[in-house]
Amino acid sequence: MSTSSKEADHRGSQPLVSELDEIWARYREVATQADRDQLIVYYAPLVRFVADRVAAGLPKSFDRADLLSVGIFGLIDAITKFDPKRGFKFETYAISRVKGAMLDELRSIDRAPDSVRANAKSVNHVMPNLELTIQGAPTDEEVADEIGITVGQLNGIYNQIG
Repeated sequence: MSTSSKEADHRGSQPLVSELDEIWARYREVATQADRDQLIVYYAPLVRFVADRVAAGLPKSFDRADLLSVGIFGLIDAITKFDPKRGFKFETYAISRVKGAMLDELRSIDRAPDSVRANAKSVNHVMPNLELTIQGAPTDEEVADEIGITVGQLNGIYNQIG
């Protein structure tokens, strides 16, 4: 058995770096489905890496498989649009595209506008500080005063964030 055959058996279906360079060169010259598929398989662990990071900030009830699905589409887009002449390493470019695809998907399923998220963040930031300061649960008046809004506006925020 030749050395390259032994290496192929040892590493499974993953190409060596030199083979990967050859695949990229061929793909840039004539973008074939077979070369694109090899690149997708090679870089698929990158999608899992990004999904793990993004999922860390999500509720446990969120289906991570959805992130992986969307991430693969982001990876395909990255492979299709990657321009090595810009001086970036593919992995750096791909992580950005994959994460962007995942965040876009999360935004599309989140019905709350950014302003509601910002208001909720303000309330969530103020509450623990007030609890420590007054040694108990703050009243709505105290929370509203701390944020610089009226109690009516605070109740509106509570209604929006459910």
